[in-house]
Amino acid sequence: MIEPKIACIVPTYNGKNDLNRLLDSLTTQTQKFDLYIVDSSSKDGTFELAQSRCANVLSISSKDFNHGGTRQLMIDRNPDYDIYVFLTQDAYLEDPEAIQRIVSPFRDDDVAAVCGRQLPHLDANPLAQHARSFNYPPVTKIKSLSDSSQLGIKTAFMSNSFAAYRRIAMLEVNGFPRHVIFAEDMYTTAKMLIAGWKVTYQGDACCRHSHNYSLIEEFQRYFDMGVFHAREPWIRETFGGAGGEGLNYVKSELSYLGLTRVHLWPSAIIRNAFKLFAYKLGQKESLMPIKLKKKLGMYKRYWDSPYAEIV
Repeated sequence: MIEPKIACIVPTYNGKNDLNRLLDSLTTQTQKFDLYIVDSSSKDGTFELAQSRCANVLSISSKDFNHGGTRQLMIDRNPDYDIYVFLTQDAYLEDPEAIQRIVSPFRDDDVAAVCGRQLPHLDANPLAQHARSFNYPPVTKIKSLSDSSQLGIKTAFMSNSFAAYRRIAMLEVNGFPRHVIFAEDMYTTAKMLIAGWKVTYQGDACCRHSHNYSLIEEFQRYFDMGVFHAREPWIRETFGGAGGEGLNYVKSELSYLGLTRVHLWPSAIIRNAFKLFAYKLGQKESLMPIKLKKKLGMYKRYWDSPYAEIV
């Protein structure tokens, strides 16, 4: 088998300390790859750090950053690779074989994309710890469109905090979209599955990545998720909904907290209620003015872009 040519792409913005930690972890990897960093005009020294530690650094205006478009820009500028691995600046790899593991499923010519497992950061709070254990189990699973009858929308689950894509599959589905508010990873994976490709969740390819979101940040993120699904109804129409995952999540979270942390139960229940409300509200975004949506959502720059208006 010919060794695939691999690029690792990291978008950055005002995350100097996080990036330093990630770059340290990349130096220990056993897999050969070329590193590319695209920085959105950081003001905290992130760009200078990137330049000092990486030979391939691109600076773009922060107003031009786009979750899908910026990642696709890096693919288009660097077309001579078989596989593209994406990481976010706030993730890092403890296992020296993490990148080797995430690209290993591409030995199967039918696999278009691979999602790695995310472990919580060492300072993650209990709710963030549970979120990672629930959504990122240690088992590996190969999925195709036919699995949607059992898995629903989770068939297309993907996270660009640690994910890899096959170039020819990306070309077939026209790459990452520019018009979505976020979840460009799920959008692209869904297109690949519909086109007949398989995707893999690789349970032994691990990164550290989690967020200790505040209640407001949880609300904002789920509002944006509601916007995404409202604007891309074909995903739920094709794959189905979450199939009771919300209730399963709440039960799992309360069980994870246990009686020793019963004092956190009210907070957990309120947070999940807020997330559901925010998601439902986001699905009704067509009834709201852009100014209000900008206040309610996390990705505020999206509402200044040409994609904000509903077509």
